[in-house]
Amino acid sequence: MNPARKQRLILIVVLLLGLSLAVTLALVALEQNINHYFSPSQMAKGEAPVGKKIRGGGLVVYDSVIRANNSLAVSFVITDGAKNVTVMYDGILPNLFKEGQGVVALGQLNKEGIFIAKEVLAKHDETYMPPEVQQAIDNAQIDFAPNSGAYTDGA
Repeated sequence: MNPARKQRLILIVVLLLGLSLAVTLALVALEQNINHYFSPSQMAKGEAPVGKKIRGGGLVVYDSVIRANNSLAVSFVITDGAKNVTVMYDGILPNLFKEGQGVVALGQLNKEGIFIAKEVLAKHDETYMPPEVQQAIDNAQIDFAPNSGAYTDGA
């Protein structure tokens, strides 16, 4: 083989290997930073992975917020109208957090089906609801009556 061709071939192979390595590293980094969203129904059905970082959201059920007396620990229940999931959080809740409002939490689902949140995000105005939460509620075809504190069937 001609030395010039051999040198070009080696250069092309090295470039392809370098490009492959860069793409692989980028994909691994993206996979580690992706947080898939799961509704309370999906978590209750076992579709959400246990022990992996995920996002979960729904409406905070009325009279479900329980605060610890001597720490920042709080537990509450979220719903999409079809299923409920208990959320445990140890930290300061956002100022806009309240019962009957939509929240999205980042954390892990444990073996008992309890969502252990590391971060809780609340809505930012009167009409906003996280898109994932609104879609889960729409899919369940259940209306939430925020003033009455009750859930009503959308039919």
